[in-house]
Amino acid sequence: MAENKTNTDRIKRIYDLCEDHFGDVRFVGVKLQNKIGWVAKVQFDGDFENLTADGETSIDALRKLKNRVKKIIKRYNGV
Repeated sequence: MAENKTNTDRIKRIYDLCEDHFGDVRFVGVKLQNKIGWVAKVQFDGDFENLTADGETSIDALRKLKNRVKKIIKRYNGV
């Protein structure tokens, strides 16, 4: 049976991915915006300021953000 992931687990996974690849991470989080729904965000300390993704649910926003991070890492490693 698959283990149920919490948003905390998802945020920790995104944090670890970003820290391993980009270095210093200020924060990773998710919040509900009135106009656009759920927004997941990674804020960095270095030159790369932040990444965001939105979704209908907090889980959807976090999944999209993780996929964006993975896509950037894959492109970087492919160069």
